[in-house]
Formats: sequence, structure tokens, C-alpha cells
Amino acid sequence: MKTFILIAGAALMASGAQAQTAATTAPTASSAASKVTTGATVTDTAGGTVGTIKSVDAGFAVLSTGTVEVRLPLSSFANGASGPVIAMTKAQVESAASGATAERQAKLAAQITAGTTVMDQQGGTVGKIESVDGQFATVATANNKVKLPVSAFAAGESGPVIGMTAAQLDAAAAAAAPAPAADAPKTAK
Repeated sequence: MKTFILIAGAALMASGAQAQTAATTAPTASSAASKVTTGATVTDTAGGTVGTIKSVDAGFAVLSTGTVEVRLPLSSFANGASGPVIAMTKAQVESAASGATAERQAKLAAQITAGTTVMDQQGGTVGKIESVDGQFATVATANNKVKLPVSAFAAGESGPVIGMTAAQLDAAAAAAAPAPAADAPKTAK
């Protein structure tokens, strides 16, 4: 079994903190999604600016406060006189995002330990963490030992998750393996 270090390509695409709120002032909450568009300014219930909508996709909007980005369900927004409204101030959104990030990091740190099973995003087993040394964790698959940066893992419900299946990780390890040294050409005397 060979050991490889993979730096790129194993990171799980992690979105920002996923804070969810329910708007308490919903003048026309059912049609609020119509005003939640990319670039819209979001205010709180007192009229203070919270941030702007960075993107909208599949029932969610990414709200940027300038400091943090959070992914919120469209149902979190109500229609206000000048655009979308949420029931949190900018400071509350930023505090919730910071708390969620710290909580997520603590959960992940607790999961990245030797002997822990690593899963892929669909719940399939990738391998087991064999060792952890500061910034890296060595994952043993059925075919390889791959040293991944801790940043490649996300905290899952039942253990750490990476953005690759076992087959994809093995393929990446094979692609990263150095080519066998060719025999030096022989010269005639």
C-alpha cells in the first residue's frame, strides 16, 4: 500500500454558515421571493441595512453582509417597502454566522481522529483515518493511504466527510503518484 499526499481536489465544497431565520414581519411573505434577487439590498425590520443578495438558487439566497455570507431559505425574507426584509440585524446575522462557524469547526476537530470512518457526500465509506498530524490526516482506503489536509474534511452527521468517493480518491492518488523511474539507456562501448 502506497501513501500519497493530495493537496488540491479533495476539498469538500463548503458553503458559508447556514443560518436560518423566520421573518416575523411578513407584509406579503408569500410573494417575498419575487423581490429576493441578485443585488437586492436586504434590510432588517427597523429599516437598517443588513446586506445584499449575492445569489439566488433553488429556494435559497446567499446574503452578504460584507463580512460574512450566509445561505438562507427564501422563506426567511418578507417584502418590505424597498425590498427584502429579514428579522435579524446585520450584527445578529454576523454573530450567528460566527457562532455557526465556530461550532462547525469544533465538531469537525472532534471527528478527525485516528480510527474514524470517513464518508463521501452520498454516505458511502471512503476509508478510515489512520493518523492525524496537525494540518493533515492520513486516510487509508482499500488501495492507498492518502494524506489530506484537514481543510478537505467537513463535519458530517456521523463522522467526517470529504468531497470524493473512495474510487475518486484512489484515482487522484494514482494520478499523483510519481512515474516509475525508467532504466537509463545503455550506450555501446
